[in-house]
Amino acid sequence: MKKGNEYTLKEAIGEMLKTFQLDTRVNETSVINAWEKVMGPVIAKYTAQVRMQQGVLYVKVESAALKQELTYRKTEIAEKLNAECGSEIVREVVIIA
Repeated sequence: MKKGNEYTLKEAIGEMLKTFQLDTRVNETSVINAWEKVMGPVIAKYTAQVRMQQGVLYVKVESAALKQELTYRKTEIAEKLNAECGSEIVREVVIIA
């Protein structure tokens, strides 16, 4: 039972992130870190850059064939990454060759 202003460490950190508006950046970083786990080591090997900006995941790949394959799977990629991170972070995926 909570008394007064007692918080768990998780709640306190969550409140701090919201207060300083850092929660978005933490979520974006978790998506970038989850890329290799979700997509696998082979695709991660041919990925030159992964970055997030305002809910859009930008993925730069080194192969035109891989770009084509990932373009067809953009919705699936977003769903898998959001499931891995536990919240709706990725709204759109852009594949760049």
